[in-house]
Amino acid sequence: MLVLVAPGQGAQTPGFLTPWLELPGAAERVAGWSDAIGLDLVHYGTKADEDEIRDTAVAQPLLVAAGLLSASALGAPTAFGAVAGHSVGEITAAAYAGVLGEDDALSFVRTRGLAMAEAAAVTETGMAAVLGGDQEVVVAHLDKLGLTPANINGAGQIVAAGTAEQIAALVADKPEGAMKVVALKVAGAFHTHHMAPAVATLAEAAKALTPADPALKYVSNRDGLVVESGADVVARLVGQVANPVRWDLCMQTFSELGVTGIVELSPGGTLTGLAKRALKGVPNVALKTPDDLDKAAKLIAELTA
Repeated sequence: MLVLVAPGQGAQTPGFLTPWLELPGAAERVAGWSDAIGLDLVHYGTKADEDEIRDTAVAQPLLVAAGLLSASALGAPTAFGAVAGHSVGEITAAAYAGVLGEDDALSFVRTRGLAMAEAAAVTETGMAAVLGGDQEVVVAHLDKLGLTPANINGAGQIVAAGTAEQIAALVADKPEGAMKVVALKVAGAFHTHHMAPAVATLAEAAKALTPADPALKYVSNRDGLVVESGADVVARLVGQVANPVRWDLCMQTFSELGVTGIVELSPGGTLTGLAKRALKGVPNVALKTPDDLDKAAKLIAELTA
């Protein structure tokens, strides 16, 4: 079974959208999305610097727009048996699965980004990836420092979130057995109690949505479960901003479903990197530029022949 995955915040890099806008109709499509949500996605995806696209209110819509563009260019939606997204990538996944229309997905993620940016501005917070080490030992160390294991990604990676002071303490005192601690390019302690104010905002925005049930297996990063109700998907999207991401459980579900290949939407690389270590032997393709579409098409053809 082929699985399609969508990356989360931190995957963006300056100018990464540029080659995707060269595809037929892509620039016009993104310009329309930009007008609809009041954010110049073309500028931020092509000319903005690292600091500009680190802004949560910018990064999140930009990532979903890139995911939707690359998904459309990929085609062959019936080839995939399951879909999942990491953090904000869940909105991309929801759109691909038919739970949300593209316009609703962009509008919702715009609200999400603004609400989370506002919540992040209350206290200086951040996130850092802990690479290596025993999971129980790492989590206990984070707890000692007052940090939250916001992303348990599997493959020996746990992302900690908390105040700037707590992150600095972690960098200075990494858990026993961990290889290193890497600060992430995000502007907030996402998926922690620091994001609680954003939940109410998203709950209100969700009232305007009319979700459909997923057209393929939708794997939730709250707990790795396959969610069959569109209303449940949206409820999880609302609450997930303040709850940890369990990508390790998503990959466990992929394995249980019999995953035979993985394709990661733009800007790809992060989730396929985790899969290479946690799902060894499963072929994968990361869509970084349109040049990768042929490799994805080849993989799809080989696995669906």
